[in-house]
Amino acid sequence: QVQLVESGGGLVQAGGSLRLSCAASGRTLSSYAMGWFRQAPGKEREFVAAIRWSGGWTDYADSVKGRFAISRDNAKNAVYLQMNSLKPEDTAVYYCAASWNYDRDYDRWRYRGQGTQVTVSA
Repeated sequence: QVQLVESGGGLVQAGGSLRLSCAASGRTLSSYAMGWFRQAPGKEREFVAAIRWSGGWTDYADSVKGRFAISRDNAKNAVYLQMNSLKPEDTAVYYCAASWNYDRDYDRWRYRGQGTQVTVSA
């Protein structure tokens, strides 16, 4: 059974930065696509970023493009989300996910973490 555990969330002022980490256990995920999603209060969960197994291809939601960067370390079985120039509208619970195939639909991802809270104050 694969477990994904997110960390690195917290409270930050607008314009600040945070780096989220997602550690996987139970299976080597080097052949999987990895992704980040988020859900703000009262809103649906939305796609944030994804990276293919090789790390050579990434995809970002328009709302975070140019501010966020996804990366992975297959040797550590981990994926990261560097978030810069944070805005109050980035406040959400951020979820890590892994799957054989990349998809912007969260429900199609095979493995999903429990989430980490990110709060950006104005």
